Amino acid sequence: MSKGIHKSNAERFISCYNSIDHALRTIYGFKRSISFADLIRKAVPLNSVVRKYEDELIDYGRLRNSIVHKTNPNYVIAEPHDEVVIEFEKIARLISTPPTALDRVCKHDVLTADNSLTIRGLLEIMAQTGYKNIPIYDGDDLIGVAIGNRVLEYLGHALKDNRPFEQYISETSVTDIMSRVGEESFFKVADSHLTIERALNLFYLNRRLQIIIITEHGTMRERPLGVITVADILDMNSVLENY
Repeated sequence: MSKGIHKSNAERFISCYNSIDHALRTIYGFKRSISFADLIRKAVPLNSVVRKYEDELIDYGRLRNSIVHKTNPNYVIAEPHDEVVIEFEKIARLISTPPTALDRVCKHDVLTADNSLTIRGLLEIMAQTGYKNIPIYDGDDLIGVAIGNRVLEYLGHALKDNRPFEQYISETSVTDIMSRVGEESFFKVADSHLTIERALNLFYLNRRLQIIIITEHGTMRERPLGVITVADILDMNSVLENY
């Protein structure tokens, strides 16, 4: 290989291959004995970037085997095209050094509510702000999330059961209708290192998930640093596309 300052396309390509291979084996603990193609296939359900570029990655794995000598992996026998290398470098960056959600897409002005709030108070906040999923706290402790769709369900049941509606929303605590910690899958708490790739995968794996609350250490006993909702999925995909 060239020892100069400027790397050849083959050197850049092989560097990407090695970076992806190392990152996926390290992150997911895959055995060294499995091939690159099997590595990619096993990572598909675990990694949104791999899932998106599965076919390209498998093709690039085959190409890697074509551009190096079978008995000497450091001896290059072919040079890939510029556009192939540029695309492979982009994918390698997304897998090896993915952007964090907190830096790129998070809403940092997190709207929260106290557990003493009534349904009426919650509805007023939702109407004023346009927010539909509101984390509920008891001091600094997250105890649940008022999920907009679930709130509508409870209100619909109250009307169907002919409850005195004004009395119901004025006297019922928000804690009676929220999704509680450990009971529902509508929300998740993650630490400040959450990557956009991992956030997308959380939404992919759990179609009921509405909001991810980000705290410093990913615990329920911290105030939020930011939130990501289903509405941010398009923005997250855009960030990855242009990263």
